[in-house]
Parts: sequence; C-alpha cells; structure tokens
Amino acid sequence: MTTAHQSLEGSRLTAAARASVLVVDDEAPARDELVYLLRTIQAVQQVDTAGSSTEAIRLLQQRPYDLVLLDVRMPDLDGLEVAQLLRRFAVPPAVIFVTAYEQYAVRAFDVQARDYLLKPISRARLETAVNRALGTGYGQSKPFLDKPAPAIPIEIAGRTRMVDCTQVCWVEAVGDYVRLHLADGTAHLVRMPISHVEEKWSPHGFVRIHRGHLVPIRAITEFAVVGGNHTVTVAGQVLPVSRRHARDVRERFLQAADGR
Repeated sequence: MTTAHQSLEGSRLTAAARASVLVVDDEAPARDELVYLLRTIQAVQQVDTAGSSTEAIRLLQQRPYDLVLLDVRMPDLDGLEVAQLLRRFAVPPAVIFVTAYEQYAVRAFDVQARDYLLKPISRARLETAVNRALGTGYGQSKPFLDKPAPAIPIEIAGRTRMVDCTQVCWVEAVGDYVRLHLADGTAHLVRMPISHVEEKWSPHGFVRIHRGHLVPIRAITEFAVVGGNHTVTVAGQVLPVSRRHARDVRERFLQAADGR
C-alpha cells in the first residue's frame, strides 16, 4: 500500500487508505482473539499472523506491513529483539506490544513502540491504539474533540466562578461532594458526586484512579508500585491507585508520556 509507506518515520495513512497488520504471538488463542478484534476496526484492511519471531521476520521480508502487533515473550527472538530489528528497515512498520507482562513497558518504548497493551484488552482500547499508531482519523470521537469540556460552578465568598478541567489537578470525593484541587493551589468543595464529574470530564483526559480520586492523565508525573501498593504523583501530591484501576492508569500514563 504505497500511501502507507512514504515516510521513514513509519506509516501514516490517509482517511481513504486502510492498513495491513501482522500479529505475532506464539499462542494460537491470543492470535485468534487479536485477529477477530482487528477485523472489526475500520482502519484495518488485512491481517496476517505469525506464530514465532522467525516466521514474522520471514513475512516482513516478503512484504511491507503498516503495523505489527508483538508479544514480548516468545521462543527464539523475543518481541523486543524483533522490534529492535524492525528499526533497521528502510521503512519500519509501527509496533504495538500486546503482552501479559507489565515489566517490559519502559524497554518497549526504548525501541520506539507506539503503544503497550496488557492482556486481556478490550476492542475499544485496541482500536484507540491502532488508530494512534497509524495516524488515522478513524474511531476518533469528534463530538468530544470539537466541544469544550463542561465547566463546573464553584462558590467563593458569595460569588460564582466557573472552573474548567484545565484548571484542575485532581478531584477528591467527599461524600456527596467533591473537592476540586486547582493548579493555583486552592481547593473548593462542590455539591456534586464524583461520578458526575467523571462523566463530564472523562472524554477530556480525566481517569478514575480510585473510588475517591479522579485525575487528568496529563497531570500525572509518576506512576509507582511500592510494597504492592500503586500510586501516582500529581502536582507533587502522592495519590493512591486501586488495584482495580492500576492497569488502565499505567497504560494511559505510558501512552501519554510517549506522546509528550
């Protein structure tokens, strides 16, 4: 597909073009699941599979692919070594890692991976990663992108002030209220459940990290795991991340950091 192979930085498809994808995983059920999901994504035209790194390299030498989905742990060369090899291609394909192991994420981005997905993955998460890696406009939510985030009114000394999400570092649940912690160091109590704030601002980059906290991904400066406890640092404040939300928060933090 010539329109997909004009830049040495990797493939960038036009809205009219659709991508060829190679799935590389030594486990057949994992390959089959990815193939099934990829065939439902509008930006994808063709999906091929390889059950080993050796087979993947042979296929990549025979024809160009726009995108390669790689497992990390495989016999022969592992996924990181395959990705390193792909960087030597004249026109390297975009690479997304799909794995069950968290610990290789930093090394994955060292070899220019476009994303790092932890199994099991949802169709929506995969579609977002694929569209981002290919640089297509497919699947983007234009109503949210074109419309500014709803502002929230706060009362200060008898005056009402509208606060939008760009001014907020994190949101803290306090019973039926939320406390908005602003970038200017102030905090304001608003009668509104945190679920309502999440509904308003999640399309604009806010993510639930805990039942009591909502933060914008852009504001996270560190994701840490100490003694089995997950935390993020936002505006110098260390906030807890529940186990339920840890995987999604880590993935989105790494994705955002790669795009900075």
